[in-house]
Amino acid sequence: MRSGPDGQVAYLAEPIAAAEVVRTLPEGVPPTRVLRFASHCVSECAHRVGAECGLADRVLALPSPPDPAPVPRCHLRAHCTWWHQTGAAACHRCPAVATTPLADDTLAALVADPSTTREQLAAHLSRSAPGARHPDRGHEGGAAGAQ
Repeated sequence: MRSGPDGQVAYLAEPIAAAEVVRTLPEGVPPTRVLRFASHCVSECAHRVGAECGLADRVLALPSPPDPAPVPRCHLRAHCTWWHQTGAAACHRCPAVATTPLADDTLAALVADPSTTREQLAAHLSRSAPGARHPDRGHEGGAAGAQ
């Protein structure tokens, strides 16, 4: 995957070796800012919970797109743990996952943290929802979400 001209995820028709792509980036642009890297899952991953991926479980706590399109063709799907674990639900959220979350993206940081529970994510989302009231800040109008 790569960022398209509009900043959205663009799916590659065929896999490309990272070394080929990284050398084409402008100097000073970190590869993790504009590229998504895929690899196989490993048993010692911090996100593994038994035989499943805890990250996929936390990603499913994120709001789904309002009108999800059919899942795009993806050459990773045959080997994708998320697909085998959750099906199309994770595919609809996959474009929102960043290799390196932005420093001010609290929601992304919570999702990426293996110690975060779905209950903690639900609490954060309910506090961040439009119209939610916060005891220390009063009325909050902004919404959190992954882009």
